[in-house]
Amino acid sequence: PLFIQTKLSKTPTFFIKKILVIFCSGTKSALRLPPPVMKSAASLPAMMSAAAAPPLANFTATTTSRPSAPSIQCNLLFYVRYHVYSHKKYSKNGITIKYRDLPKHIRPEKGYSSTSVRGTIYCSNQKEGNVGLPSDHITVGAKVIYAAAPAMGHNQESHPECNSRVPAILTALENMKLTSKFRGSDVVEVQNFRPATTDDIGSVHAGPYISGLEKAMDQALEKGLIFIDGSGPTYATATTFQESLLAAGAGISLVDSVVAASKVSKDPPVAFALIRPPGHHAVPKGAMGFCVFGNIAIAARYAQRMHGLQRVFIIDFDVHHGNGTNDAFYEDPDIFFLSTHQFKGAWDLVITPQAGSYPGTGKIDQIGCGSGEGSTLNLPLPGGSGDTAMRTVFDEVIVPCAQRFKPDIILVSAGYDAHLLDPLASLQFTTGTYYMLASSIKQLAKDLCGGRCVFFLEGGYNLSSLSNSVAESFRAFLGDRSLASELDDPSYLHEEPLKKVKEIIEKVKHIHSF
Repeated sequence: PLFIQTKLSKTPTFFIKKILVIFCSGTKSALRLPPPVMKSAASLPAMMSAAAAPPLANFTATTTSRPSAPSIQCNLLFYVRYHVYSHKKYSKNGITIKYRDLPKHIRPEKGYSSTSVRGTIYCSNQKEGNVGLPSDHITVGAKVIYAAAPAMGHNQESHPECNSRVPAILTALENMKLTSKFRGSDVVEVQNFRPATTDDIGSVHAGPYISGLEKAMDQALEKGLIFIDGSGPTYATATTFQESLLAAGAGISLVDSVVAASKVSKDPPVAFALIRPPGHHAVPKGAMGFCVFGNIAIAARYAQRMHGLQRVFIIDFDVHHGNGTNDAFYEDPDIFFLSTHQFKGAWDLVITPQAGSYPGTGKIDQIGCGSGEGSTLNLPLPGGSGDTAMRTVFDEVIVPCAQRFKPDIILVSAGYDAHLLDPLASLQFTTGTYYMLASSIKQLAKDLCGGRCVFFLEGGYNLSSLSNSVAESFRAFLGDRSLASELDDPSYLHEEPLKKVKEIIEKVKHIHSF
């Protein structure tokens, strides 16, 4: 057999090790690759700022080389701590992982399976109707449902958006006893979800972009890694297209599950799509800022089309402006998009001169246009904003906006890169901030739309703060007490620019007349 052992990323507080084992008949040699060199945190903002150009549907191969793969039948096993992902495929020139619509030289399998201590996931690759989790499969009294799509094949070593992110979260949930193994029927993992169809993706993205990305998979298979021109540091591998369909499909299926549960319970569970690649930067015409397909935008259109939930309220608390979601619904009066994000002003230059506010959009006066004027609210926060600032924003802006809009469902772009320890920005949210947001949004959904609420993972690049913050979100959903006091170190915090935050809030209230 051919054994490849690779160390993934390492942060000052967290480390994950991946072992990739490929069993190939007739291969007797062994290959061990050295661990990659992780770029310093200081170099990461430069990667983000390089992505400011408008995205194009072009795909350029990198000069990255890789070991040649045997042209024979393979079983590919990914082992990431407790999780084992198994794919069986055939290839002439290398190894590919695709879930459907495979090239002629690859024999398609019936689906994708994942086994772990949490159970089994089966995702059909056949063209079929909605196979979301039926209501009778959701245990009565469940408080959290989630689906995981870690996209293990979509990976660039040393890149902040790498395939260690979702496994780090799943491991933390397991270690902190927040899974069904420990919490019984309170926590349910959706174990049947299909990849999104190209029609689902086409409800948000342009056809030439979708077909161009799918065709580029052959180039990625040949070259090992490609970058999407004009999208900044957004890379693609041979599995990116299908794994992006699976990520979008997980979100769609959670919408199905929450809607089904809300029909039999006045207190349905909150759902969380633990997925990647993230999506809120992907614009209708292409990829951008680590994002391939707009997962939350696709789910919003699906909720309207399949469930008649016409009024969708989207909250985006990622540290970067969700420009893709913003653009997708800028003229739509039925989808309210509200984004809090960091902007680069004088305060930022004092605190961290190198920290940008990618992608440079999301100005306070961008409020929608045409019939959608007033249904977009952008609230840029000065660097250094933290827990107090976000609590004030939630109470004085988010709540009254949602109450006035009267949504049928609330969707959340949950980015955890506003955390104090995250390398790509300079806000100072804590795990306690994320507990507050999760708890407050859950209550808001219960008050306004029958509890229908789905979170979608976006950013978060320090594996420790990311996994701890998602775990705090789960605790909030479950009604557990916060453990933020045990996880956060207040000695790292500095004074927030609350006067500036208050000025921004007052300006937003004036613009939006509330």
